[in-house]
Amino acid sequence: MPDEPQPPTQPRTTSPIPSAVSTAVPASGGPADALPPAPLSRASLWRTRLLVAGLVLAALNLRPAITSLGSLLEEVRVGLHMSGSVAGVLTSVPPLCFAVFGFAAPRLARRFGPGAVVLAGMVAITAGLALRPLAGGTALFLVASACALMGIAVSNVLMPVIVKRYFPDRVGTMTGLYSMALALGTAGAAAVTVPMTRALGGWRPGLGIWAVLAAVAVLPWLGLIRERGTGPGSAAPSAAPTGLLLRRSRTAWALACFFGLQATGAYITMGWMPQIFRDAGVSAGTAGLLLALTMVMGVPLAFVIPRVAARMRNQTPIVLALGLCGLVAYAGLYFAPARGAWLWALLLGISNCAFPLALTMIGMRSRTGAGVVRLSAFAQSTGYLISIPGPLLVGVLYQHTGGWGLPIALMAAFLVPQMLAGAVAGRDRTIEDETRVRD
Repeated sequence: MPDEPQPPTQPRTTSPIPSAVSTAVPASGGPADALPPAPLSRASLWRTRLLVAGLVLAALNLRPAITSLGSLLEEVRVGLHMSGSVAGVLTSVPPLCFAVFGFAAPRLARRFGPGAVVLAGMVAITAGLALRPLAGGTALFLVASACALMGIAVSNVLMPVIVKRYFPDRVGTMTGLYSMALALGTAGAAAVTVPMTRALGGWRPGLGIWAVLAAVAVLPWLGLIRERGTGPGSAAPSAAPTGLLLRRSRTAWALACFFGLQATGAYITMGWMPQIFRDAGVSAGTAGLLLALTMVMGVPLAFVIPRVAARMRNQTPIVLALGLCGLVAYAGLYFAPARGAWLWALLLGISNCAFPLALTMIGMRSRTGAGVVRLSAFAQSTGYLISIPGPLLVGVLYQHTGGWGLPIALMAAFLVPQMLAGAVAGRDRTIEDETRVRD
């Protein structure tokens, strides 16, 4: 099965051209998508490489703001005098911001262009990460975090859109590439934040250093939006919002639920897993490495899973396999958190690869670029709304029970509806089939 569903008259083959970015890809995704691309000019090749670099660098910055905080949550709690419940609120801020600002991404993209919005997102991430260490209290820390998370939110939604539009014949490959970069940034922040904190003399510079990486990601997008007629900054999909019709689609709702439940597990893992291991007697440095192992599993698998999923008509087998890995991991955390720590971290890392699978299915469940814009915004924003209570509930249960038994049981319980929703979302159909919308 190809990465993008084609009209019946088109051959179901994959173009050997490395990228479709050199061709004029219509927003409607019509028959012109199937025309052989012209040879790449030097300028087009430069733009293609810059676009790939921009995607990779942007993806590297979509999680360090979260996982670096997870590794230092205890130190931040003490430094800012937070209770367990407030820390739970802090771990719920990422999905809240992703939901609120994610809904705005399509409208911003239509007005300014996806490239310009991603550029603004990288600037917001840089500013938020630079300001967060300067906070003297919880309120300012939350505001600075929200600034960074706002940039992450709009970029989250627009990554599948840019891939679908500029690489329509390589949705699986390019989704895998930026998902792999996202996992690498996630794992890298988890692995090196604690050692850097020790080297730099405190948690504040240990968190602030990630602003440097975000500043680097600004540069390629500056180059891309300079050429308004050819770069991604001018390629905004021209389609009217159809949120009402999307709400009639079982596939859209299933994707939103699947995305939201996997995000719940991911943010609980990023926010609380180091603390689970530390409370089980594992040192802070080792707990950070365990989180890094969980995150680094996404580096190879985030590249492999989208490519495999894009060739399958139904992605349900992958959904179920990932869910079962998570259930085994949570059982291990419940019964022997320290003794089998590395195995549980490994299995959780495999389970968390539901994220690149969800992104791949978003790209496959619509026939057109404009449809992917709406589906990406709907599935991600609604999904992040669904995920908000999870990390907060874990923090409240942890504070009031004094242990991890009930919180871990709750984490495992979330996996059951996730697997059910993923099975529905994985069916071989598109939102156009269900809403009768033609872009």
